[in-house]
Parts: sequence; C-alpha cells; structure tokens
Amino acid sequence: MSSPSNDQSCNGLVNPTFTIEDGAYNFVVTEYSGACNEEAEPDEKDSHHDTDGNKMIYTVTEIPPWYLCIFLGIQHYLTALGSNLSIPLILSKELCLMHDPVTQSHLISTTFFVSGICTIIQVIFGVRLPIVQGSSASFLTPALTMMSLPKWKCPAWTQNSSLVNTTSLEFKEVWQSRIREIQGAIIIASCFQIVMGFSGLIGFLMRFIGPLTIAPTICLISLPLYKSAGKDAGSHWGISALTFCLIILFSQYLRKVPVPFPKYSKARKCHVSRINFFQLFSMLLGICISWLVCYILTVTNVLPSDPKSYGYLARTDVKGKAVSEAPWFRFPYPGQWGRPTINVGGIFGMLAGVIASTVDSIGDYHSCARLAGAPPPPKQAVNRGIAVEGIGLLFTGIWGSGNGTASLGANIGALGITKVGSRMVIIAAGILLVLVGVFSKVGAVFATIPTPVIGGLFMVMFGILTAVGISNLQFADMNSSRNIFIVGFAIFSGLTVPNWVNENARVMETGISQLDQVIQVLLSSGMLVGGVLGFVLDNTIPGTQKERGIVAWKEELGGNSDDVQDPTEVYNLPFGIGTMCCTWSWTRYLPFWPKPKRQDPSSRIPQDVCIANATNREMETTQ
Repeated sequence: MSSPSNDQSCNGLVNPTFTIEDGAYNFVVTEYSGACNEEAEPDEKDSHHDTDGNKMIYTVTEIPPWYLCIFLGIQHYLTALGSNLSIPLILSKELCLMHDPVTQSHLISTTFFVSGICTIIQVIFGVRLPIVQGSSASFLTPALTMMSLPKWKCPAWTQNSSLVNTTSLEFKEVWQSRIREIQGAIIIASCFQIVMGFSGLIGFLMRFIGPLTIAPTICLISLPLYKSAGKDAGSHWGISALTFCLIILFSQYLRKVPVPFPKYSKARKCHVSRINFFQLFSMLLGICISWLVCYILTVTNVLPSDPKSYGYLARTDVKGKAVSEAPWFRFPYPGQWGRPTINVGGIFGMLAGVIASTVDSIGDYHSCARLAGAPPPPKQAVNRGIAVEGIGLLFTGIWGSGNGTASLGANIGALGITKVGSRMVIIAAGILLVLVGVFSKVGAVFATIPTPVIGGLFMVMFGILTAVGISNLQFADMNSSRNIFIVGFAIFSGLTVPNWVNENARVMETGISQLDQVIQVLLSSGMLVGGVLGFVLDNTIPGTQKERGIVAWKEELGGNSDDVQDPTEVYNLPFGIGTMCCTWSWTRYLPFWPKPKRQDPSSRIPQDVCIANATNREMETTQ
C-alpha cells in the first residue's frame, strides 16, 4: 500500500477504514483530512455551497467571519424593527403618551434592550435555533383590552397638547399607573409559561402534533398580517414595489453571482475572495437603496409635504423629531416606572396571550429549523425554548416595556432568503439590539426608515413564512380527502373567526369583564384557532400514521436525512452542559435536559475488525 502524497494530506493525517473482501481484511484509505491552519474561504465551502438554491451558505453551528456577523446582524435588526417600533407606539396611545415623544422613545429603547437580552438567552440556552425575540402582537391585544376599560380611559386633558406638562408629577402618575398594571399581568402570566416549559407539558403535547397541526399554525402566523403589510406598502406603492423588487433581484436572480472582495490571511497573504454578496445582504441592500431614494425624493421635494397627501409617509423627515429629542445615552433598568400592580382580569387576558404566543412559537421553531437547514427540534429543545420565552416575558414585565416578547416570524423568513442560518449571526443581532436600546439616538435614526420601505420588506418576509407552513404538508398524504379537509377548514377558520370576533365584540360579552377579555383574546388569535382545530381534528378523525404524515415526520425529527445536521449538535446545551459536565443521573428525568446520543449498533466496528486494524498497522510499520 502506498502512503498518501503531500498534496493529498496537509499534515500527514489520513482517515483509514477497513473493507472485507473474500474474508480478508484490506486496509484502504477512503478520505484524506488536511488539517491545515489556513483560514477557510467562504467560496471553498463546497458542502454548503448554494449549487441548487436550497443549501445553506452557513448552517446553524457554523460561524461566519466577524465582519459578516455584524452586517448580517444589522440585517436581522432591520427586519425586527417593524414590530419593535410599531407596537410600543400603538400602546403609547392607550398609555396617554400621545403628546410625549420623549417617553415614547424610552419605551422603544426598553423594548429593544429587553429584546436583545431575550434573543441572546434563547439562542444560547433556549431552543438554540437562529431565532430573534421581539415585541409580539399576542400580548398587545390583552394590553389594549385592559386599557379600554372605563377605569383606565385617558383623561381629556392628556389629549390636548397645550394642556399636557410632560414633566409634572400628575402626568407621570397617569401613564405610569397604567403601565404598572400591564407589568403586573405580564409578570404573573410569564410564570405560567415558565412552568409549561420546564414541566415538559409542551413536550408531552408534541407527540400529538404533526404536519397537519404545524402547517395551519405557521400559515396563520403571517396570513392575517396581510392588512398590516398592505397598509404600510400602500402608503406609497412605488417605493414599496422598488423595495421588494430589489430584494427579489438580489436574493433570487443574482444569488449565484460571486462578487470579488480583497482579503488577507496568513497563509495566502493578500488575495481576492469571491462570495455570494447579493444573497447574503439582499434585504439590507434593498432597504438601504430604497431608503436612499426616499431621501433624494425628500430633499428635492418630489414627495408631498402635506401629511394628508398620498405618499407623505415615504418622506425621510416624517420622524425627524424623534431623532432630535431622543437622548444619546439611557440605560433601562428594572422597575424604572415603579412597583408593578396586579389585577385579576388583566392576568387572565395575558394568560390567553401566553397560550397564543406558545402555539405561535412552536410553529416558529419548526419553520426556523426548516429554513436554517436543521432537523426539527426535539421535545426537550421545545420545552427549553418555551421556558426561556417565559423568562424573557418575565424580563419585559420587570423592565416595563409594556408588551411581551416572543419569536418573530419576519426574521425567520429572512433565513430563507439569505441562506445564512448561523446562530452566531442572531447573537450579533441580539447584541446590536441591546446597544441600540442603550444608545437611544442610534435607534431613533433607524426609526426614520420610511413606512413603504418596511411594507415592501413585510410583503417578502410574510410571503416566505406562509410558504414554509405549506411546505410542511409534504410529509402528509395530500391526496387524502381527510387531510385536505383538516388543512382547509383549519386555515379558513383561523381567518374567519378572529375577523368576526373583532367586528362583533359586543355579541361575545357575558357580563363578566375578566371572562370577556379571555374569550376575546383567545378567539382573536388566528394561529391559535387554526392550530387548535388542526390539532383536534387530526387526533380525532380516523387516519393511519402514514396518512397523517407522522411516520415521515418522526423520521425527519430523528435527523436521519443526509442533508440535515445531527440533532444533538444543534440542540444540546453549550459548554458541554448535560454531556460532559452536569451529568448527574437524576438529570435524565428533566424534560428540558439534553438526552445523550445513542450509538447505532450497526455503526459499531466489530471486535475482529479492530484487531485486524491494529495488526495491519503493525505490519505496515515493520515493512
């Protein structure tokens, strides 16, 4: 047998294996591993190169260069900007802060700060998928319902800008008493979500959840948002069309066009490296170019300056006041608005929001794993993720952002466009969210992105998320009339019921305000209605495991496919927790603890092969 040449192995290391032919053991070399110290180039990642448009450029466990992490993190920050910015502004009206932009900026900064902390904790210790945590509409509805009660109706003088003194103690007590009420409800509701996760209740229900439950849930995350996306995009269809056309151009038509960039490494010194620049930064490029066009049209007065005119929201100076009045530096701290108060009705309303958010997040985990090229999350990872989301919800209540956090579907859609599923990028985005929360002036600058630009971005993101939900149906037999009925009825009901409830809220009144809040919040959540209907029908209507897609779903869940990573590499806790350290025997009973990987008996090398391995190596050394 000849030894490998130097060009085959960088340091002389080879990967020998054995084959058995005619009862004899033959020592053969099947693969050479060049353990060079040379830095790997992005264009040399053949195993993940986007040759067919589906493979990831960076998988969940891979780490891009630090500068790419920063820019890709900015891209995810801009994607999360819509919900983190709009929800505090919507809530500020009910908090009597309509004429206090400085306090509004404090709420926005607190939201960004807590979202960043929750994102980092979720990626490192939670479900461990590249998923961003941000302000969720699931908790906005119960908060608005609480503030709509006669007790919390804003005084008439707070609606008049000439009568409002934002520095007076009376005005501060008006809005701070309201946000403290919301804080108390969020804190109590968060404990329920933490218990659901750590107790394993969610993981227990996962055994009954299949594609026919996940698909409607994911679809109904994005489908009800068509009104919001259409409203933002419709503020100037020309600018929004420019935004989504640029994103489509960069992410689809130019995704395989390599762009040369100068680079330096110790091994190759100064050289040119080619990367798929347009695909990596498709959304960032689309937003920045459209933003620049809006700025040019603003300074040249092409866009109308009358707030009542169509296209006014495309101007870049609409939110200029927020930049000038925002402080440069402000550190949000727990209890900054005072001690939270507790109301039973508000707690029940927030509990309904927790249930809706939990169902939403389970769908988000599966869609995120699918777009990131990872195997579906096992039940212990789902348990851990929901528990960490509960901890994040507790943080929002303690810090006082006025709303709860959950997984953001828009950022999951970004994974499908950029083909970058690295969780290190999301950690970078979380750090950026924290910094923006501290440096308020920076966040105010990004808040000046015109509304139609955000609307064009949402049209792409929510469209991809809807398609991800539909793609889960590939595991089920969609030639079955049973499955067609379940999916169609669940999705249509998830759109119809919330729409009717929102338009006929008085019909649902029972006379008990607390019960009315719970019913309205539960039935107003499309993903909750559709997900529950899909779950109940799929588990009660007779059907085989193969027909329901459970067989293929479990095979995918086990990570047996060659194009996905080992589930233990993706979902195990970091720093060897549960595998190399903290491996007490009682931890195997914890429903959120990583389970040790079982070795496949068929993959074990027979003892006589091992003996032949040592014998042949000794013979080679003698020769």
